Amino acid sequence: MTEPGDLTAGPVGSSRERSSAAIALDDHYAAHNYSPLPVVAASAEGAWITDVEGRRYLDCLAAYSAVNFGHRNAEVIATAHAQLDTVTLVSRAFHSDRLGPFCAALADLCGKDMVLPMNSGAEAVESGIKVARKWGTDVKGVKEPNNSNIIVAHNNFHGRTTTIISFSDDETARRGFGPYTPGFRAVPFGDVDAMAAAIDENTVAVLLEPIQGEAGIIVPADDYLPRVRALCTERNVLMIADEIQAGLARTGRTFACDHWGVVPDVYLLGKALGGGVVALSAVVANRDVLGVLHPGEHGSTFGGNPLAAAIGTTVVSMLQRGEYQARSAELGERLHARLRGLVGHGVLAVRGMGLWAGVDVDPRIGTGKLVSLRLAARGVLVKDTHGSTLRFAPPIVITEEEIDWAVDQFAAVLTDALASRTTATV
Repeated sequence: MTEPGDLTAGPVGSSRERSSAAIALDDHYAAHNYSPLPVVAASAEGAWITDVEGRRYLDCLAAYSAVNFGHRNAEVIATAHAQLDTVTLVSRAFHSDRLGPFCAALADLCGKDMVLPMNSGAEAVESGIKVARKWGTDVKGVKEPNNSNIIVAHNNFHGRTTTIISFSDDETARRGFGPYTPGFRAVPFGDVDAMAAAIDENTVAVLLEPIQGEAGIIVPADDYLPRVRALCTERNVLMIADEIQAGLARTGRTFACDHWGVVPDVYLLGKALGGGVVALSAVVANRDVLGVLHPGEHGSTFGGNPLAAAIGTTVVSMLQRGEYQARSAELGERLHARLRGLVGHGVLAVRGMGLWAGVDVDPRIGTGKLVSLRLAARGVLVKDTHGSTLRFAPPIVITEEEIDWAVDQFAAVLTDALASRTTATV
């Protein structure tokens, strides 16, 4: 096994060509909707990814929280293997012996009555929007359903489907994809007064990330979510919490909303729900909300399939034990303390909760993409967002020693960059 990172290692004509060939094949045949780092994963376990040359990388992104429990988690993999030997897909045209137990377990975890299983996170958001609109018509009694609206926050990230980008501020995601879906009103994240002013008799829901992920791990003021909850109750609109990245132990609690003692009307879940093995998402709410759906009004061939449901049930049982939440909280303190120690040494600010940190790098050092590349060369995988902001979100199975090693590599990258700037100005 070679040393971690070192993207340029390997003799000419050696196995390094495998990465180049794999990347060239991707570039030729795969749509260019991502700009990945030049790392070609061949295997992974725990918090580590190994590339086609055998170089090892500490994964500090965890597939945007989809791999919260580590790559190839033993409990999840055992469940997957067992289910593969029985039944994997029958569609919702029939019942399966795995769907009911999964929905019951997830509903219990969330303290709700019902579950609508889907696949991707974006599907969960789209489904939540449909449910909110139907609730507005059937329960709230919005007189002009075509004029119903949902309040969202600026700098949100809920996915990249046509409807979702219609209320996104990200011009890269929006530009060229119009016409846009109406029915959304955006207000500043953290501004409850602006939210209150935007709500009218046709408002059916408020859709928020409790902590904004893609925006740079933006944590709101402590009174924000409680005030949103009170406002939604007062105005008879649904509070929908998109916990797809923030939830399921990432921030040190089962749900990010738990940090403020807030219970939304609707949870949107995904990513880690599939244990890093399958795409599994869900809308979770009480019967007076999800009960508005009737046969034929919504569906998904793969939603709630036996394989995903079996894995999801195992994931819920792991979360019920509380060990991952506790581990994320404890290790998160170490991660944040170490990262805050770099403020003034190439880092401008550190935000986040648990094992989720947004780090603003001094833009004079370089873009977030450039710093990500330099970290990858040292064997640490992170991803940039919004210019010079990096996201650190390692699998919760990471150790203290691995956290220290990752931050040490980050510190070395910053030191080298600062030294280069000093030399260049002499």
